[in-house]
Amino acid sequence: MLFNSIDFAIFLPVVFVLYWFFCQKNLKLQNLLIVIASYVFYGWWDLRFLSLIVFSTIVDFTVGRLILKEDNQSKRKVYLWISILVNLGFLGFFKYYNFFLDNLVESFRLFGTELNANSLQVILPVGISFYTFQTLSYTIDVYRRKLEPTNNFVVFAAFVSFFPQLVAGPIERATNLLPQFYTKRNFNYHKAVDGLRQILWGMFKKVVIADNCAEFANEFFNNSDAYGGSGLLLGALFFTFQIYGDFSGYSDIAIGTSRLFGFNLMQNFAFPYFSRDIAEFWRRWHISLSTWFRDYLYIPLGGSRGGTAMKVRNTFIIFIVSGFWHGANWTFIVWGALNAIYFLPLLLTNLNRNNIGIAAEGKLIPAFKTIVSILITFGLTVIAWIFFRADSVAHAISYLKGIFSQSLFSIPEFENRTHAVEVLILIGFLLLIEWLGRENQYGIEKLGLKWNRSLRMGFYLVIVCLIFLFIGKEQEFIYFQF
Repeated sequence: MLFNSIDFAIFLPVVFVLYWFFCQKNLKLQNLLIVIASYVFYGWWDLRFLSLIVFSTIVDFTVGRLILKEDNQSKRKVYLWISILVNLGFLGFFKYYNFFLDNLVESFRLFGTELNANSLQVILPVGISFYTFQTLSYTIDVYRRKLEPTNNFVVFAAFVSFFPQLVAGPIERATNLLPQFYTKRNFNYHKAVDGLRQILWGMFKKVVIADNCAEFANEFFNNSDAYGGSGLLLGALFFTFQIYGDFSGYSDIAIGTSRLFGFNLMQNFAFPYFSRDIAEFWRRWHISLSTWFRDYLYIPLGGSRGGTAMKVRNTFIIFIVSGFWHGANWTFIVWGALNAIYFLPLLLTNLNRNNIGIAAEGKLIPAFKTIVSILITFGLTVIAWIFFRADSVAHAISYLKGIFSQSLFSIPEFENRTHAVEVLILIGFLLLIEWLGRENQYGIEKLGLKWNRSLRMGFYLVIVCLIFLFIGKEQEFIYFQF
């Protein structure tokens, strides 16, 4: 079920009314309703894959209880590995089976041997990368004795399948989300209004920005041979804002929806395109995933505590694995490796934590140095996104060659140029609002709260009208495929 669909527009109010008007006085009933609603939400896409979530939930709930009762370290480790192998086994089969098989066949072909192996028509379950990592963090934290496992299966099922963030995050830690299912939740008007405001901004980013950018990004990337450098650069810029509007828009809707039901989810995007270096970018982009890899992979590998060789190794591992997490294609691996190359100079010179605060905090106009740093970081990010979007590594290289040609300085020729200009103006509006709101959790969290009520309502109405103007372009969220 898509957030930007009529189905969800009906589903959400129905669940909201049942939750607050019929279940408010009974916490157990609220949690049960969340499980049922979440299974309906997920099963709406394909009922068959509900069994994967249910099975994963049973396995990790059971493993958590077994680890708690076991004092023998070897047995505790066996239980942990059962959880890891089951979860990563499902993820590996559905997401990477054909990738490894195709590369194995190609490897044999290089040595003159034809290997007869047929790819399977495997459908990738929506959100499997997200809920797999969420349940894994639970069993790992229980194993590390950082978390007391729950003995309430309904609560655990609600944690695993919580519908606002089930299919595209944020990837919540059990230490943050699980206790909230045990806490009595009363309706809070101000919290609900704040949630609606964040949903509104998320819908704007998805429907108005991402879906319009997708139209042009697809045209330029799918027909890159037909365009000169200026057009290809424009296509790369459109994809840069498509993926941001799409993914951060989803996160805003997920977080805002959660607030309607009395839950607080972690911030997943912190205005990453205002970053002053790549290290800062990765502290602000897909925060729930980057911190997951930091805590469960990078730090256990030794982090940045060892010598130069270990720092380089760990950096490449974390970024390449992150790239591979996004999809079974060499383009994602190269994208990850490229970001590691960007990041390493900062790490090796101890400059990776130079920009911890907010760019031009407390100021409307940034310093010239800040502007240059933001533009350089943004440019590097755009180049990396080309590999992320391209069909193959060869396609990405060809695309880059096309950009850095003499035609880069020509006026791009393509259909719907007037609409492209309109979309660029909308992107400018997005950047303006997010720059003004960059010290908050999302762009319009506090923007306009001190304005005259009529002016504030007029501002929200403009956003609503823009959403309805473009909502017919309905497209799936990019990260549903990851």
